Amino acid sequence: MVKLHSHHDMGASRDTIWGLLMDFGNIEAWWPEDGPVQIERVEIEGSGPGMIRYMYNAGFDGAVAERLDDLDLENYIITLSIVGDRPAGLLHYQAKGQLTELEGGGCRLTYNSEFLAEDGREDEAREFLLGAYSLMYLGFDKVSAQQL
Repeated sequence: MVKLHSHHDMGASRDTIWGLLMDFGNIEAWWPEDGPVQIERVEIEGSGPGMIRYMYNAGFDGAVAERLDDLDLENYIITLSIVGDRPAGLLHYQAKGQLTELEGGGCRLTYNSEFLAEDGREDEAREFLLGAYSLMYLGFDKVSAQQL
């Protein structure tokens, strides 16, 4: 199992970013429109923990399906998995993101994940995931800039 750790500080309040994360099916509200991965459409199955968002991205053969595994409302923690046909050789993926308030305002998203990939595709999977995290942070930075 490969583990990734990442964090990003944002100027927006923890409650603002948490609201976006909790609205799991509405990733288009914050995903950057001008990035290298553009969402064409999102389809939703279910609601609340257990729901799946199917993201159809420009240039991808099929949807990337993310399942909302858990929302810890008290501790501002979201847990999700990529399920179904996984991209970039991924065989297993789960991530846990936690928001904490920063002194002086803003918040930090700490993102811990683990994955398994097909033999020889570990680097491809790692780069895919780190690229997705960069885009996620870019989207949240855009939201932060609009709030300031």
